[in-house]
Amino acid sequence: MSYELDPLPYDYDALEPHISEQVLRWHHDTHQQGYVDGWNSADEELALPANRKSHEFDGSASALRSVTHNGCGHVLHDLFWRNMSPEGGDHPGGDLGDRIKSDFGSYDAWEGEFRAAAADASGWALLVYDSFSNRLRNVPVDKHDQGALWGSHPILALDVWEHSYYYDYGPDRGSFVDNFFEVVDWDEPSSRYRQAVELFE
Repeated sequence: MSYELDPLPYDYDALEPHISEQVLRWHHDTHQQGYVDGWNSADEELALPANRKSHEFDGSASALRSVTHNGCGHVLHDLFWRNMSPEGGDHPGGDLGDRIKSDFGSYDAWEGEFRAAAADASGWALLVYDSFSNRLRNVPVDKHDQGALWGSHPILALDVWEHSYYYDYGPDRGSFVDNFFEVVDWDEPSSRYRQAVELFE
């Protein structure tokens, strides 16, 4: 199996002025493509029959790390694009909105904690469904695969690597996070939340 880069679910300029067309082109077409290529390359290395038959595993450790780094990078970017839209900017409603209020006390409490994760992480801020304790949690993830909570399922993803915002905002990550909330579209997170509940509750 090989992985491919899906097109964005909207035009490159659709999120302006919050995220520029140039950033989306670089971020999606070049940066995420690199994760797709890296994942495919690592899988090809691990699948080489000659290595497994001869028990030659000198390159396996590097390839295994490449799978987690590039695979998580690709998956999280796909989610990041889908949880934004030009029609975004509202608060979550329905079951997810109710669950956020139940698990965090209020939407404002959730958002404040999520912003804290975004300020601290060197990779991603994620809202996840924790299937071990059957509740929602915010987690700061470093790189793509360090800090993730086992058994959790990403519901909402915010990329806070510098490549996401430096062209538009310089070192002002806080302004980027403010503008992310102007384009958050809760349809995809709500769907992912329903899937998690159906599986684990």
